[in-house]
Amino acid sequence: MAWFQGRLKIADFGWSVQSRSKRHTMCGTLDYLAPEMVENKAHDYAVHNWTLGILCYEFLYGAPPFEVESQVDTFKRIMKVDLSFPSTPYVSLEAKNLISRLLVKDSSGRLSLQRIMEHPWITKNANPMGVCN
Repeated sequence: MAWFQGRLKIADFGWSVQSRSKRHTMCGTLDYLAPEMVENKAHDYAVHNWTLGILCYEFLYGAPPFEVESQVDTFKRIMKVDLSFPSTPYVSLEAKNLISRLLVKDSSGRLSLQRIMEHPWITKNANPMGVCN
C-alpha cells in the first residue's frame, strides 16, 4: 500500500498473470478465494472482481464476509456464498449492492470492470481529479 496525493492505492502482483485461457491453480488467502477456486474449477480474471468485493466488504465492516473459525466452514460459506450484511447505519445500500453484485457464485454474473466503474457507489464516491477535500 502507498499513499499518493492523499489517495490510498493497493497492489498485489504476486500471482498476477496475463492469460487468455482459464487457470486451475489454487493460490491466495483463504478469505479471498472465489468459489471456483475453492471448488478447484477453472477460473479467469473474474476471481479478481470477486476479491474486490471481499476487500470492499472488509474495508466497510472490518472483517472478511465468510470468515469463521474453521477453514472447512469458511470454504463452505464461500461455496454457498453465505453472505450477510451486519446492521449499521454507516454502510449505504449502494455499497451493499456493489458488494452483492461482485460476490456472485457464477463468475459470468459478476460485474465487469467497466460496470464496476459505472456503479452508483463508485461514481458517487470516486474523485476522478485525485484531489482530496
